[in-house]
Amino acid sequence: MAKQMQDQVMTIDDLAVYLKLSTSTLYKLCAEGKVPGQKVGRHWRFHREVIDQWLGKRADNAGKRSRQCR
Repeated sequence: MAKQMQDQVMTIDDLAVYLKLSTSTLYKLCAEGKVPGQKVGRHWRFHREVIDQWLGKRADNAGKRSRQCR
């Protein structure tokens, strides 16, 4: 069960790999409040399910914008 919980919560390094971004870019996006995450002490933590939902919403919004521009 500990492994399953660990897979659900990602560090900034885990998320950078998952999103295929550099950690410096990700730190900047987090500081600007553009990525849903939480700071625990000095460290960022991200729930995989929340990140997946956030990506889905961004993809939906991008699709709506591209259809409106046509």
